[in-house]
Amino acid sequence: QVQLVESGGGLVQAGGSLRLSCVASGRTFSSNAMGWFRQAPEKEREFVAGISWSGRSTYYADSVKGRFTISRDNAKNTVYLQMNSLKPEDTAVYYCAADSSTRFSGVAGTEVYEYDYWGQGTRLTVSP
Repeated sequence: QVQLVESGGGLVQAGGSLRLSCVASGRTFSSNAMGWFRQAPEKEREFVAGISWSGRSTYYADSVKGRFTISRDNAKNTVYLQMNSLKPEDTAVYYCAADSSTRFSGVAGTEVYEYDYWGQGTRLTVSP
């Protein structure tokens, strides 16, 4: 059974930092693009960050650019999201996703439909 399991969410004050992790099991995604998305209450799921299979290309939503960093360790089948200078508007459930449809692509998608494996999510709450 293929699983993506996120961890690292929690409660943090505005201005603080947190690192999310996503570990894949059941198969490797080392040749696939990975991404982080988030969904706030009563809002659509939105793109946060994406990373190509090699890690050489990264993409960010404008709202997190300069504050969040996505990275991956293919040997550990893990992708990370380092979040700094957190704001209350970052409060959401964060989802890890994998795009199994392409391999060794130099890009990563920024749309929900481009990813076909999803984790269960980890909740982040940023207090003012």
